[in-house]
Amino acid sequence: MTGDDTKHLPLEDIHVAAGARFGAFAGWSMPLTYPAGVMKEHLHTREHAGLFDISHMKLFEVSGPEAVSLLNRACPLDAGALEISQSKLSFFLNEAGGILDDLIVTRLGDQRFMVVANAGNAVADEKHLRALAADFDAKVEPLERVFLAIQGPEAWAALSRAGIETGSLLFMHGVEPRQNWFMSRSGYTGEDGFEIGLPETDARDLVAKLLGDERVLWIGLAARDSLRLEAGLCLHGQDITPETDPASAGLMWAIPKEIRASGAFIGADALRAALERGPAQKRVGLKPEGRQPVRAGAALFDADGKPAGHVTSGGFGPSAGHPVAMGYVATPLAKPGTRVFADVRGTKIPVDISSLPFTPHRYRKG
Repeated sequence: MTGDDTKHLPLEDIHVAAGARFGAFAGWSMPLTYPAGVMKEHLHTREHAGLFDISHMKLFEVSGPEAVSLLNRACPLDAGALEISQSKLSFFLNEAGGILDDLIVTRLGDQRFMVVANAGNAVADEKHLRALAADFDAKVEPLERVFLAIQGPEAWAALSRAGIETGSLLFMHGVEPRQNWFMSRSGYTGEDGFEIGLPETDARDLVAKLLGDERVLWIGLAARDSLRLEAGLCLHGQDITPETDPASAGLMWAIPKEIRASGAFIGADALRAALERGPAQKRVGLKPEGRQPVRAGAALFDADGKPAGHVTSGGFGPSAGHPVAMGYVATPLAKPGTRVFADVRGTKIPVDISSLPFTPHRYRKG
């Protein structure tokens, strides 16, 4: 990708002023770390509140008389069963049942939904959804918004001081607190947190207020990755791909039972067939022995030296205090405590299958 094609965040000047170190991610120039460094950023989010610029992700509004039908076709979802303001993790699947993207769908009104898509897939997702929408009385509108996330046990208090009340917003719900604003309570860190999509002018004001609070620190993509990995959450393009189905990925909990049985979503037949024969591989947590992290792409072997799977994400877990990883292993090996071996530059490192998450989730559910 040439430099000219790289997309830039609307608030890039603020990140530059904050001393961010930038790197390429999904076609965007993104802050990877700030002067505090990845370890401090990670722990600060777990203890206080971390502010993330996630404007590389895409917000789509889906509306119209057949918005429910369109989403039920596009995703293994019962969009009509969502209550107003309820959010749900869902997927775009291909005809083979593979995951094109994972998304959060929030119902904003009888005929209005917000869909949040991943950066690397935003263009393809929009094309996919628009092509499907041609058969329905529904429209798909990509929104130009700055998208911020604030995560951690003091996130709600920092927002409150900045004049944004969050008390009535529950986990996995989303609302429109002001005109052209969208705010949800979920989080890609395992901590209580919020995502706010808002116009750039409002975003600049909000960021200035939030950064005036000593509890709030900018957090880069590197710590976002270690936080979500400790929380056992998938990154599309690594832990889930168009070659992975939700059954292998351990994500069937996101698909309601009646939709599994009778939904007419894209990939339904392939997914039913996959469920019937059972996944050959399963996504698992991996805990390497010792201090050396095991990285994405490392091959895994069983005790007899036979290929057993591969690592999809790996690094050091600052809160866990040890290396953490995720990957896929042959289903018979997918029991916590089973030992496999990772090939790290020719050395076989013992790795134990671990249950996920590595650090407990602290979402505010009630």
